This record gives sequence, C-alpha cells and structure tokens, in this order.
Amino acid sequence: MNQIIIHTDGASKGNPGQASIGVAIELLDGSKKQYAEKIGMATNNEAEYRAMIFGLRKLKALLGSKKAEKTKVLLKSDSQLITSQLRGEFKVKEPEFFPFFIELWNLRQEFKTVEFETVPREKNRLADKLANSVFSQRGLW
Repeated sequence: MNQIIIHTDGASKGNPGQASIGVAIELLDGSKKQYAEKIGMATNNEAEYRAMIFGLRKLKALLGSKKAEKTKVLLKSDSQLITSQLRGEFKVKEPEFFPFFIELWNLRQEFKTVEFETVPREKNRLADKLANSVFSQRGLW
C-alpha cells in the first residue's frame, strides 16, 4: 500500500437532527485508528463533510506537517454527492456547504495528494458502525 486510506461516514437522526461522525484510518504500517464523535445538530450531508474534515485533520496530527506533505491519501465515503463535489464533478450549490468545501480544499494542500472515492455502503461498514455507535451510548443526547 503506497497511500493512506481514510473511511468516513456521517450520521444524522433526523435531517437535521442529532449527528455524529465515524472515521477509520489505515496507516502505511498496517495499523488502524478509529474515531467516533457526536457533533450536535446537523444534516446528514453536513455530517458527511465534517467526517472528512475530521479525518484529514486527524491524519495530519498523527503524521506531523513534514510527513503529511509527502503522503498520498485516498478518502473513501459512501456519499456520492460529497465525493462528486470534491472531485469537481458536481457543483456545490448549497450555501451551507461552502465553508466545508473550502476547508476540505485547503486541507488537501497539506498532503501530497488527496483523492476522493465513492464506495458502496457495504464497503464502508466500519465508518458507518463508528458513526452510529455514539447513538447507542447511554445519555449521549
């Protein structure tokens, strides 16, 4: 493997509703880091964007700036809308997405390359499980 793979997912119970993110990072040495976090009220698409932002920020923190600049990243998500926007195939029409898109665009510059891939939900199970795990924790909301 010559690139780091990040699986992301966002979940929202209601749209908008209480939301969370799940991120699984597969590092070059084969180790895996997993994160799940509640993010408050958000739409599903906002949660998807925030999961991607979290994943890239966390990876940069894990690697440090110097290593990040030399790192190729493949970010996988089951959100066709968001990955297509980030690949430039779809326009970002929703004003509420502009800040997320700009932040992700800027985060991309911190790495050698960042590619966005749409994957079927069944190939994104771990990130989905992580995002939904916070809803089952007692007293979360």
